[in-house]
Amino acid sequence: MDVENSKAQMKKGILEYCILSIISREEAYASDIIDEMKKSKLLVVEGTLYPLLSRLKNDGLLNYNWVESKSGPPRKYYQLSNEGAKFLEELGQTWKELAAAVSHITNKKN
Repeated sequence: MDVENSKAQMKKGILEYCILSIISREEAYASDIIDEMKKSKLLVVEGTLYPLLSRLKNDGLLNYNWVESKSGPPRKYYQLSNEGAKFLEELGQTWKELAAAVSHITNKKN
């Protein structure tokens, strides 16, 4: 069994929750999201992030606006939509329940 594959699948499952959480604090540019994820030791590459941001936007969970840049082309900044905020709240509750259940199971003594 490949432990790296299992670890990747675990990270993939929480990626959406983490990205929405970052954007919920303030509007974010894609590289801001990548930097925040790196600081938390949860690495994500542009090839994974951009399709996910597009899907979240198409699902009505994100909005974006273009902001002129002093050093290049305009930048797309993402923010949560009202629907996205509700979705994030539900994910947060599910995460708390899941984390508590996993903690209970993995810390249980025989």
